[in-house]
Amino acid sequence: MSAVVVDHSDIGVLFDALIADGFIVIGPTRRDDAIVYAELASPADLPVGWTDHQDGGAYRLERRTDEALFGYAVGPHSPKRYLFPPRTALFDIEPSNGSLTFTQRDATTTTTKYAFIGLRACELAAIAIQDRVFTESGVVDRTYSGVRDRMLVVAVNCAVAGGTCFCVSMGTGPRCSEGYDLVLTELIDAAGHRFVFDAATDKGQRLLDTMPNHPAAPHDIERVDEIIADTSAAMGRSLDTDGIKELLESNREHPRWDKVAQRCLACTNCTLVCPTCFCSTTEDVANLDGSGATRSRRWDSCFTMDFSTLHGQPVRTTTRARYRQWITHKLASWYDQFGSSGCVGCGRCITWCPVGIDITKEAALIRLETK
Repeated sequence: MSAVVVDHSDIGVLFDALIADGFIVIGPTRRDDAIVYAELASPADLPVGWTDHQDGGAYRLERRTDEALFGYAVGPHSPKRYLFPPRTALFDIEPSNGSLTFTQRDATTTTTKYAFIGLRACELAAIAIQDRVFTESGVVDRTYSGVRDRMLVVAVNCAVAGGTCFCVSMGTGPRCSEGYDLVLTELIDAAGHRFVFDAATDKGQRLLDTMPNHPAAPHDIERVDEIIADTSAAMGRSLDTDGIKELLESNREHPRWDKVAQRCLACTNCTLVCPTCFCSTTEDVANLDGSGATRSRRWDSCFTMDFSTLHGQPVRTTTRARYRQWITHKLASWYDQFGSSGCVGCGRCITWCPVGIDITKEAALIRLETK
């Protein structure tokens, strides 16, 4: 499938075609001084002309000098909140003739179709990781698979590297290589404001055919490559992954764990914004009138005290132990479970940590002090 160019003025056709086909369009928009994922009705809902500045424990939006639609890195949201929702009802409990009746919520009956616009390479890599967690590890999660089987993805090659991004180190970006139906690269130069599109699936090609387009010229393809190369060179962080699994697993009593625990608030921000973390718990909520209750699955975190409770006592009672569990699982034992790292280098855990704890720096300091 050959690359084509779509003019900026025609991008609305994409939204119209998706909505007409019954999709709920999910993409980036500016809300509460951040760029988040939400339902979109048209290109006007995109963060037109905005970019983000990110560093450890710092995030702010700034105006760009152009009207780029995708001129930012990543925000606090990821596709995880739609594929693996923060709260999912599992079954209802109702009293009936002196006994209890349990009615299961069937997640497979949903007919919701999401079309994601604006997903980045690191987020596609995160979806591939969660595929292994929720559909390929022996038991299929029906909530996840119900959404996953119906979704469509319009991805974006990154033209902006965030201050906390390190996808190059993880081999997950900034070029989108798989996991999408369509991918676009936004070009703004003397030749105008346009998008270079590539289709990866028949579904994506059919969608692209509804849009006015013309074949991409060689200079358009060259410009795409230049943008991706520039983004790769502008990463705000880097992580040396050589032997990192063995490094962390052989340093479980390293003094660095005590130092990071003095700063860590165990607030769970890092796990909540992470696009691959999948910890959850169950919770029963009763109706106030006693007419029944609902059991739900909700997000949890390995940073909460109760998460590791066994036989009435938590296994990891200290912040030191919980931070060590998180980073060691993410960068080491994840390989044992799922055959890859659990980190995609999006940098969210660094940006949204209130005290700016940096996973790349902590791993580097353990490596340095071990040497």
